[in-house]
Amino acid sequence: FFCFYTEDQILLSDCASSLAVQAYLRMCGLPVQVVCRANAEYMSPSGKIPFIHVGNQVVSELGPIVQFTRAKLYIQWCDDATAAEISRPRYSSPYSWPLSNVLAYQKQWEVRRKMNAIGWGGKTLEQVYEDVSQCCQALSQRLGTQPYFFNKQPTELDALVFGHLFTILTTRLTSTELAERVKSCSNLLSFCKRIEQTYFEDKSS
Repeated sequence: FFCFYTEDQILLSDCASSLAVQAYLRMCGLPVQVVCRANAEYMSPSGKIPFIHVGNQVVSELGPIVQFTRAKLYIQWCDDATAAEISRPRYSSPYSWPLSNVLAYQKQWEVRRKMNAIGWGGKTLEQVYEDVSQCCQALSQRLGTQPYFFNKQPTELDALVFGHLFTILTTRLTSTELAERVKSCSNLLSFCKRIEQTYFEDKSS
């Protein structure tokens, strides 16, 4: 299982996707070895991380939750404060100057071009936060009082939702507004805590 470099360098969207894949593999009872590489996105067959190496097969992505992915990309690269204080420094940190600056600004330009192409380039930050709130409300209603989205057993959907929500809740950004939108749904908080305790906490200690 390959992901991007270290905890203080990985971006919000990449961290969410990596955590989602880890959660699903652990739910399946499979042994997981996480390998962090500065060039992970260039090693991936789709150019996206994380990706899994099993025998001779390399598989990238698990399947995106579109609204969360778009929102996180927007906040990372289209919000000027977040891009300057967090995203560009983290993305460029494995590389030396001036390549670090070139690659960071190139990444920002690519994401902004994609946001414009899907109609998100003209959104305000508040509109993006509202999109996240609506997504959280829909997930909260679907989960209800069940431990997992399909009752007692976790599925790929649980892994994906956990990866995105837990990353939003635990990643430092220039504003806590994104995390506050998730925290407004108490059952989603309990859901994240349940998966963290069940699949990520060390039971041997």
